[in-house]
Amino acid sequence: MYKKPLILAIESSCDDTAAAVVNGRKILSNCVANQKIHVAYGGVVPELASRAHQSKIIPVVQQALLQANINKKELTAIAYTQGPGLLGSLLVGNAFANIVNQCCVAHHWIV
Repeated sequence: MYKKPLILAIESSCDDTAAAVVNGRKILSNCVANQKIHVAYGGVVPELASRAHQSKIIPVVQQALLQANINKKELTAIAYTQGPGLLGSLLVGNAFANIVNQCCVAHHWIV
């Protein structure tokens, strides 16, 4: 019997940090953390965005897993934004996805 993939999706291309858990075509959770720090500057400051992603990515992913009611060891794949976007912000998502993939994902699929 075919088992639907359980995917953690990470978005960190600009100024919001987001994570979702998807089972096949069903969205189990979708969590977003906004970065209000940019309001004072009238636009997105790339360095501040990168630093905010670093501090928000773990809590956002934890919340997404909690809302989906799954353990990270149950994941079959991880998806993350590769571009377009702010380079530093994209690197945060890339690094986090690769770390979680190596320590938690059953078959080490990253897309």
